[in-house]
Amino acid sequence: MKVAIIGAGASGLMLGGLLVKKGFDVTIFDHNEKAGKKLFITGKGRCNITNLCDETEFLKNVVRGGKFLTSALYSFNSYDTVEFFNNLHLKTKLERGNRVFPESDKSSDVIKALLKHCDGVNFLYNQNVTDVKVVESVENEQKLMVTANGKEHVFDKVVIATGGASYKTTGSDGSGYKIAKSLGHTVEEIKPALCPIKLNDDVSSLMGLSLKNVTLKAKFDNKSKEFFGEMMFTGDGITGPIVLSLSSYINRAKSVELILDLKPALTLEQLDARLLRDFEANKNKNISYIFKGLMPSSLVPFFAKKCGVDESKKVHDILKEERRKISETLKNLPLSFKSLYPLDAGIITSGGVALDEINPKTFESKFVENLYFIGEVLDIDALTGGFNLQIAFSTAYKCGESWCGHQTF
Repeated sequence: MKVAIIGAGASGLMLGGLLVKKGFDVTIFDHNEKAGKKLFITGKGRCNITNLCDETEFLKNVVRGGKFLTSALYSFNSYDTVEFFNNLHLKTKLERGNRVFPESDKSSDVIKALLKHCDGVNFLYNQNVTDVKVVESVENEQKLMVTANGKEHVFDKVVIATGGASYKTTGSDGSGYKIAKSLGHTVEEIKPALCPIKLNDDVSSLMGLSLKNVTLKAKFDNKSKEFFGEMMFTGDGITGPIVLSLSSYINRAKSVELILDLKPALTLEQLDARLLRDFEANKNKNISYIFKGLMPSSLVPFFAKKCGVDESKKVHDILKEERRKISETLKNLPLSFKSLYPLDAGIITSGGVALDEINPKTFESKFVENLYFIGEVLDIDALTGGFNLQIAFSTAYKCGESWCGHQTF
């Protein structure tokens, strides 16, 4: 049986290797000059392979498509992924937040392992796939024709594993969505996910400033979401782990209010009591001196403006109402949301091929027989930490399992 896989990324490589080991004639098309181009830059070049947790915990980190993903995840979970790579002689290590990386810290080693797994697959690089359509064979069985670089190829099955539309330089150009639409599928609106946020506030003087152990909260469309951890100011906004995570929840919101808690470990009352002690011990100093004990000095002018207190004012001149306002602003520093960064700045793409048009147990199209969709091209996305790569591996495995049965490595 001849199978075409469009896309030599994480899901395409995983499936290609599974199928060729079961005797399938597999061809992988990719418009890059080599496989795994986006894999190469993931995790800042270290490649966060997966997140080592059970299925229930994993699904808590899936933003869109969790219910649809459940069957695939239970068939091939993060522990299976680690075993898979270990059996390919890729040593792995566990880091903070259950994140799994190659022991070498080199994404290239992950790609090498996947290519080893794909031994026997026919790779066609620098291929611009422009069309996939249904054709009838002489035996009256439905086959699919792939047009690449103007040349037509006929296959028994075709799998779309083209990824999303972010990071276009790596080949994720949204081409899979065009193919899906041409075959009658709905593509849910594409949005950036895991991306920085632009602010209306002038934060140019704060560029590069990193804040640790803070909580960023978003109120949007009668909902709210918050994350604790680290963030950083850019020239025109904010980025960092908690910002990226929050972006995936607000990318479809009509209005967004951002609130930064600089002291999440303290209640408002505890914070006010601390300020009282600090005020008593530093009566004759400027209030900016107190501020510098509570936050990085470069943040002081921005903070003072937000809470409406002159930073040159003496501590003994600060009124009770002003002290209360300082406490409240430390817990609720407003940041004026402007927009998310553009799609190409997103680590992944939110949106994609509509899940109600795909069989979650096989990943076959409900509209076109022998057509399949796996990985990021689907309307599934998750938080940062190895979850999105695991989704690619799980969907690929589940798709292959539907043809070949359960496989061990």
